[in-house]
Order: sequence, then structure tokens, then C-alpha cells
Amino acid sequence: MRIQNLLFAQHFILIIFPVISSSQSLVSISNPFIDSTESNYIQNDTLSHKLHNFDLHHWEIPSKDPDRIILNFNGDPSSRRAVTWRTDSSVKKSFAQIALASANSNFTNNLITLSASIEEFDLGIYKSNKSLIVNYHSVVFDGLNPNSIYVYRVGNGENWSEWIQFKTAKREYSPFQFVYFGDAQNDILNHWSRVIRKAYQTAPNASFVIHAGDLVDSAHRDYEWAQWFKAGGFIHSQWTAIPVVGNHEFQKTTKSSPRKLSIQWRPQFTLPIEENLSNKLHETVYTVNYQDVLILVLNSTDNLDEQTEYIKDKLGNSDARWKIVTSHHSVFSPAKGRDFEYARKYWKPLFDKYGVDLVLNGHDHLYARGHVPIMTTDVDKSGKINTLYITSVSGPKQYKADIQKINGYKSDGYAVDILKEETQFFQVISVNNDKLTYIAYTALGDEYDKAIILKDFTSGDKFLK
Repeated sequence: MRIQNLLFAQHFILIIFPVISSSQSLVSISNPFIDSTESNYIQNDTLSHKLHNFDLHHWEIPSKDPDRIILNFNGDPSSRRAVTWRTDSSVKKSFAQIALASANSNFTNNLITLSASIEEFDLGIYKSNKSLIVNYHSVVFDGLNPNSIYVYRVGNGENWSEWIQFKTAKREYSPFQFVYFGDAQNDILNHWSRVIRKAYQTAPNASFVIHAGDLVDSAHRDYEWAQWFKAGGFIHSQWTAIPVVGNHEFQKTTKSSPRKLSIQWRPQFTLPIEENLSNKLHETVYTVNYQDVLILVLNSTDNLDEQTEYIKDKLGNSDARWKIVTSHHSVFSPAKGRDFEYARKYWKPLFDKYGVDLVLNGHDHLYARGHVPIMTTDVDKSGKINTLYITSVSGPKQYKADIQKINGYKSDGYAVDILKEETQFFQVISVNNDKLTYIAYTALGDEYDKAIILKDFTSGDKFLK
């Protein structure tokens, strides 16, 4: 969602110019890495699974009360944060209130109120179907103090959300942790809820969360997005989300139309816009610089050549202590019938050249951790590596590994360390001084896999422990 920056400090005069989003162009794609066997489209030329409110679950139906509240990064994490939420179409004015948090409720004496940008959004083909028209609201908080806890709420002046807290980043390199999920995708409310909730129990103070694509199965089906938001509940409004587009975020709207980016994606997330990229990549390709750690978010479904140049620019001009890349399709696909050869041919050499430490993928519906060694004769003795590659899954859909194919990646210098089928995972990654600690947990909260990268920031050498 494209919105106007709203500037504020602890004491100030505020002038606000609400802007209606203009970034809602839909994306047509043609790409061999889309799963052609999963040709989802919506029947009868409609985008919604239901047509009337009385057919919907209560948690699908919009009202004057804010729902689907989610935080995103939009600019410097030490001073900015974006919030987006949904209401019914009757809410024509909306606001976000924010203050520095306190141990008591006196923070309400120092509130700053910001007007939101509002975007009317039609879930159906026909605007006359009032039951399918909703409003999305967004605000970017700017001018925040680094390393500070803020409390915020959103609403129309009468119908408010609860007060919600988040913490801004520090400006300098400092320890933190984050959570990463592979595909949620299927039967989300029934089977993904326990995974995200167990992740929150395991790492409640995580600074952010990466959703590595295929958040849902059918891109435009609002029922599935409703499940995704309900499954995470308040977690979405407290953990800052870094969503990544997967192939299932692209879908036909009719039998005869090309696949398009989920019609909900841009209205419901407020993500960075890379102005130098083509419009179809806006809010699907972006970077986050968090406490001297670069997170590069890629769209592995569309405009791959354009992104190759983007990767060169962002990695080549970054002096971040750690560099992390996330995309949906797995660079070293462990599952049968899947292959992202383009990434191995064009992206991996850049990851090698610019010292990417960690690559986080999904798509293959199983778990794999492997690494690319620096090709020297003593690699096995020293433990020296270049990049750690992860493929994971958090939802119930599971595939089988293709061992023969995995062994074929040896020519690329890739060695698989561990494989696991038929298991739902979440991952917690911690950064502390010269150490990056990666832990994979099962849906039960049991530690399944652990890897530590030790890095010499002077030489750039990395060792896997």
C-alpha cells in the first residue's frame, strides 16, 4: 500500500495530508518456476469464495471495529513502522494513536493522533456487491526514537483496537532474534495456528518475522487470508512482519485471465517501494536494514533478470555485518519435481561474491539445511563455509525428498547437512556479536536442528559449528 509519510516527534505540530493508494496495479506473470500443476482460478468470474455476509464466519465479516491489524517495516526500523488494518466500508475516517509506552496507563496523556490513508477495496468483480466491499487503512509512524517501546491503537475515533506494543530497533549493531516460517498455505486455521503460536511462546521478544511465501493457497480467496490473520491473531499486530511472495500469491482471476498478484497483497500490507524497480515488483522486492543486518527480500516468481541487477546493487553496496536473503523458491530444491535453476545460475554466484551468510526459502514442503563451502581442499577439516541455505515448511502440506537430485548439487559446491519430511517447523535465528545461531523447532516446540555460523568480520571468513 502506497501512503504518505507521517512525520512526528515527541513534541511537535502535525500537518497531515491523507493520500489514497495508487499502487494497486495487478501483476501479470509468465514464469517457468510457477507450479503449473496447481492452476487455481476462481469459478464464475468472482474473486471471493462467498457472496453474502450471512454465508461467512463471524471472523471473516468486516465491521466498524478494526481487524487484520499488521505491522510492517517501511523505512528505517529504528525510527519508522507501518500499520495496516481493515474495516467495513462505512468507516470513512480513521486514525492511529501512538505514544512512548509506560509501565502504567499514563501514556494516554501523551498521545499523538495520526490520520490514516483509506483504500476502498472490492473483493468481488462487481462493485455493486456491497457485502464484498471493505476498507483498508494505513499509517506510517515516523520520527520514532530508537530502541524504544511504543504503544499504539487504531480505529475510527469510537471503535478502537486494544493498545498494542512494539519496540524500535537500535541504530547500531546489537544482538536480536527473529522468526522464520516456510509455507503456511493449506488448512491454515486448523493446522498453522499452533505453529505460529508455539513460535510466539518460544521467542516472544523476536524483533520481526519472515513469512517465506505461500502464506495462502489461493491468492485472491479472502477466506484463506481471513484464516491466516485469525491463526496469528494479535501476533501479527505485535511482531513486525516481512512477507515474501510465493507462487501461490499469484493466481488467475478468471479462466481466461493471466495470473496476477493477490488482490489483497498491496492493500493489506504496507511495504517498502523500490522506486527504481518496475511497478510489478513494488512491495514484493525490498530490503530491510535491521541493526547492521541486511535482509534482502526477493520475488522468485516474476521479473528475475531485473532482480539480478537489484541484487548486485544492494549486496554490492552494503557493508552490513550480516547479509540474509529470503525468497520463496528454494535455490537448492530438495523435493521431487522442483527446480529453481535460474537462481543457481545467476543468483548464487552473487551470493558467493558478496558474502551472503544465510538464505531462507520455502516452496518444497519439507525441511532441508545445507551449505555452500568455499571450494578449498581443507574445507571439510576447517568447517569454513560461504552460505547456509535453508528450506522449510510450517503448514500441513508435505512432500518427499529427491536424494538423487540433492546429490547432483555437489557440482555447485552444495552439501546437504540434514533432511526431514512430514514435519511442520518454525525457526528462530539469533544474531549476537560474531555469531549467528539458527535453531529449527517442530510444531511441538522441540528443538530439531541447530547450526552456528562464527564470522571473522575482518577477514570475512565464516565457520559452521
